Amino acid sequence: MTSYLDSLVTFVSANAWLAYLTLFLAALLEAVPVVGSVVPGSTIILALSALIPGGELRLTWVLAAAVVGALLGDGSAFWGGHRTQREILDAWPLNKYPRLIEQSETFFRRWGIWAVFFARFVPPIRAFVPVTAGALGMPPMRFFAANVPAVLLWAPAHVLPGVLAITALHRYGGVPHHVGLKHYWIVAVIAGAVVVTLAGWMIRRRQNEMQPAAERVRGQR
Repeated sequence: MTSYLDSLVTFVSANAWLAYLTLFLAALLEAVPVVGSVVPGSTIILALSALIPGGELRLTWVLAAAVVGALLGDGSAFWGGHRTQREILDAWPLNKYPRLIEQSETFFRRWGIWAVFFARFVPPIRAFVPVTAGALGMPPMRFFAANVPAVLLWAPAHVLPGVLAITALHRYGGVPHHVGLKHYWIVAVIAGAVVVTLAGWMIRRRQNEMQPAAERVRGQR
């Protein structure tokens, strides 16, 4: 994986349009059920963010590519579930992942609209919650009311940590801009992964804290 990403970053650094296309596809495919659980979309986005401080890519276009790709991926999955209802969950290839489908259903039934928001930060169910929300009859307006803000937070959370870390190395660490790209993307991936992992941990902790309270409320009814 390391050699693959190193080659990818090096190649697209000389072709900005290809880098933006790669970012778009990474965000899009990461949101596709089943495909999103195997495509390292987040890692690719984190790695390519290393090209921003050196000027190879523009921050605005990187964020735009990630946001548009994620919105189209989540939206397509939701509409696929919305139109076919539960049939899509029982059809190939989703029927090959019963455990993830069950987790997604449990997650969605427990948290409702908040499940759509939180799932964007919690792999691997991130790729299954949108289609599950559609299949279980969630109204489109409610879905997008949670999904759009989540994506608008998710994209900066994947891009900005690496940018800030590399910028700090240049400015305060005395690291010159001509250092190999390998060093850039590794720093970006580590910085971004720390932030994303922390966000996922906080979400899971919040869920665990809220669950007993929710169970008590149901028990009093």
